[in-house]
Parts: sequence; structure tokens; C-alpha cells
Amino acid sequence: QLQLVESGGGLVQPGGFLRLSCASSGTLHEHGVGWFRQSPGKQREPGACISSSGASTNYADSVKGRFIISRDNAKNMMYLQMNNLKPENTGIYYCAAERLGSCPRRMSVQAFTYWGQGTQVTVSS
Repeated sequence: QLQLVESGGGLVQPGGFLRLSCASSGTLHEHGVGWFRQSPGKQREPGACISSSGASTNYADSVKGRFIISRDNAKNMMYLQMNNLKPENTGIYYCAAERLGSCPRRMSVQAFTYWGQGTQVTVSS
């Protein structure tokens, strides 16, 4: 069983930046991992994912060029650097891990098995 814990959320002004972290209790290096956002009243949406080796990444169009996903397998950690944040980036951010070591092209919620509890990100002036 893989346990995931997010941290690094908070309140930031538009144009600002945050770095989210996801810590794992287990063998995160065996899993592809991703970040999802859920806004009030909306479904959970994919943001980015990275394969187990780190060689493959995928981003939603809405964050491409502003967010960077990375991982440190030696530390069982995964990160999301979020730059030039916009109010529409507000929501609860979840890290998730899948079973195959891949970064699914579609990044659907169903492709990921393990989930953290989420960390709140609020972008507001």
C-alpha cells in the first residue's frame, strides 16, 4: 500500500509561484505519478504526470509552459513547480500514483490507484 502526503499549498497572488511536494511512504520509484486539481463543484482535473524513471512527462494544455513536474526517487518525493499562477488554478491539489510506472497520455482519474489527501492552493489578490 502506497501512502501519499501533499504539502506546499497556500495563498498566493496572481502571477506568483508555489512549489508543491508529495511524499511517499513506500516505493514511489516503481510508479508513474501525477498531480490533479479539484475546484469547488467541479470534477477532479489532471494537471501533469511523470513516469517512474522521470523520462516521460505530460501536461494539461492549461498549465503547459507554466508548471513543471519532477521527482526524486532516492527521496521518494515528487514535486510540482507552479509559476505565473492564475485565479483559475485555485483548488485542492492531489498527488496520485498509478501501478504501471507510466505517465498515461490521457491522465484520467481512473488510471491512478493511490491518492493523497490534497493541499489547498488559492490564487487571489
